Amino acid sequence: MERIAVFEKVSLGAFCQAYALAHNEGGLEEAGKAYKELRLPERATTGSAGYDFYCPCDLVIKPGQEVMVPTGIRAKISVGYVLMLFPRSSLGFKYRLQLDNTVGIIDSDYYYAENEGHIFCKMINDSREGKTVVIHKGDRFAQGVFLPFGITVDDAADGKRIGGFGSTDK
Repeated sequence: MERIAVFEKVSLGAFCQAYALAHNEGGLEEAGKAYKELRLPERATTGSAGYDFYCPCDLVIKPGQEVMVPTGIRAKISVGYVLMLFPRSSLGFKYRLQLDNTVGIIDSDYYYAENEGHIFCKMINDSREGKTVVIHKGDRFAQGVFLPFGITVDDAADGKRIGGFGSTDK
């Protein structure tokens, strides 16, 4: 298998800022502790396609509720590949936990964005049975799969990414 990417933590400052915005409680001490305990994504078995992302904090997501999860992770990806993010299959199956944008797309140039390429997952509990989702700090909650992609013969893209979400259309 070709090795095409490296996972890294974002800086402590970038994580603490994102953590505070996403969770509005705790503070720098709690964010700093969560940062120290961050785990880089890993595959569970040699046959796994997906890299499991670990939750940096406890989450309780009620039916219809959305939460923003700053993973503290960035990915340095070779050109010609993309990281696609999905909820873990078991959480989707049991609770209809979904990413708000259905599939997260992490481009190779996102690594160089102003936010250090910090990967966020905005999750929604779309339970139709009134089930509350509980995810504990350190639980696997999302998975990322690296895939190659192609471009058209007449492709002329020459833009440079500077920001994060929605920045390429500005």
